Amino acid sequence: MFYPKFQLRTPARIKDLCLLLSTLFIFYLLLHPFNPTTPLPSLLLPLNSPTTPLPSLLLPTTPTTQLHHLLFSVASSFRSFPTRKDYLRLWYTPNTTRAYLFLDRLHDPNNPDDPTLPPTIISQDTSHFPYTFRHGSRSAVRVARIVKESVDRLNDTFHIRWFVYGDDDTIFVTANLVRTLAKYDHEKWYYIGSGSEAYAMNLGNSFGMAFGGGGFAISGSLARALAGVLDSCLVKYPHLYGSDARIFSCLSELGVELTREPGFHQVDARGDIFGMLSAHPLSPLLSLHHVDRVDPIFPNMTRNDALRHLFKAVNVDPGRVLQQTVCYERSRSLTVSVAWGYAIQVFEGNYYLPDLLRKERTFKPWRRSKDIVSSLYTFDTREYISDPCKRPVVFFLESAVSGSKHVYTDYTRHVVGNCSRTGAVNDLKQIRVFSQKPDLVLGEAKALRRQCCDILPSSHRSMDINLRECGVDERISM
Repeated sequence: MFYPKFQLRTPARIKDLCLLLSTLFIFYLLLHPFNPTTPLPSLLLPLNSPTTPLPSLLLPTTPTTQLHHLLFSVASSFRSFPTRKDYLRLWYTPNTTRAYLFLDRLHDPNNPDDPTLPPTIISQDTSHFPYTFRHGSRSAVRVARIVKESVDRLNDTFHIRWFVYGDDDTIFVTANLVRTLAKYDHEKWYYIGSGSEAYAMNLGNSFGMAFGGGGFAISGSLARALAGVLDSCLVKYPHLYGSDARIFSCLSELGVELTREPGFHQVDARGDIFGMLSAHPLSPLLSLHHVDRVDPIFPNMTRNDALRHLFKAVNVDPGRVLQQTVCYERSRSLTVSVAWGYAIQVFEGNYYLPDLLRKERTFKPWRRSKDIVSSLYTFDTREYISDPCKRPVVFFLESAVSGSKHVYTDYTRHVVGNCSRTGAVNDLKQIRVFSQKPDLVLGEAKALRRQCCDILPSSHRSMDINLRECGVDERISM
């Protein structure tokens, strides 16, 4: 049979082919020599500085944003740090949370780093930058420049996707922050945060600005671009008051607008913020600020103890903390508003759900001015009833326990005044709430929907409540 020449596979031709391939491989090695001093890729994070290292964490290859992809930069000072370092310990975990603490100077030069706190960095000198805001503090320039200093300290091998900024009295809920940022593409330009609760504060700054005390996040790609132009912006905007206004102005020049996440809380209010916390928006709690300017969030506790108490619930189910739902006990005509992990209010009678979503004005305006603008807020409010006997009965969190399939939270009655109540609530002392264990899948941009709840058969001294997903067409109504 006749075979075309190009199909012949004689031993001689195979030998010639192997010789040709060997020759080509030798030429490749000559042109690309192996250098034994070239470091091989490593899964370990490099240390940026012997004195201020980031945690050395294993970085698995993952498309989903996780905690080690976030770098927190905390602005503090020599004066404020001693009284606020316990706030940092609430959310910062060594070897897990990647963070830097920026100070103007060390509080204790003989003991610069506490292993329970983020590594300390002394901010660079900013005295050559102008600051002309009357009666303001030029520390705003130093704090604004933290954005550049934090970016400049790192390189691409750190795999930072998000740069998060806050103050030393900003309490972050890191698990919720990770889940929230995972919804966004870090390779695109994002500036994520929220405004002030006080209308006057937004009016005096900008309604499009993320307030720095509440914290904000900048995607890695945008942060690197911002770091390159920030110094010129600091020269251009000496007349602004705060650091966040400078960051906002520079980002505006880059063509970026604020992406709002209502879980960031500036807390521009004073006194008792129970009304804010018990009617939290349908969004994960991301941060709390000004915690040393308001009353302890739990009665009969210090501020620090009250925050640690809240974190008992945060550590069990962070995504559910402060999430509000309302259920009705029809047989006894009761309305029950649950702010999970914090407090439960039992109203005698039937109340419309939209009315209970308004924040009760238990708090006072941030500005003590008596003008009407200072008393306006950026959310709906309802009147605070001064007579304690006409208010709902309040039950505060006692404990939070995670079981194999469910989470159990117990709430104890808070007695205020000697009030006469109906038989339906007069003897009620304890409430227990059952909920499903949290879904820990990250990166899912789920549509937010309030949960439903059922009041289970229980004794006159206690009440059991089951939280669950609402049915397709189920409504929360009387």
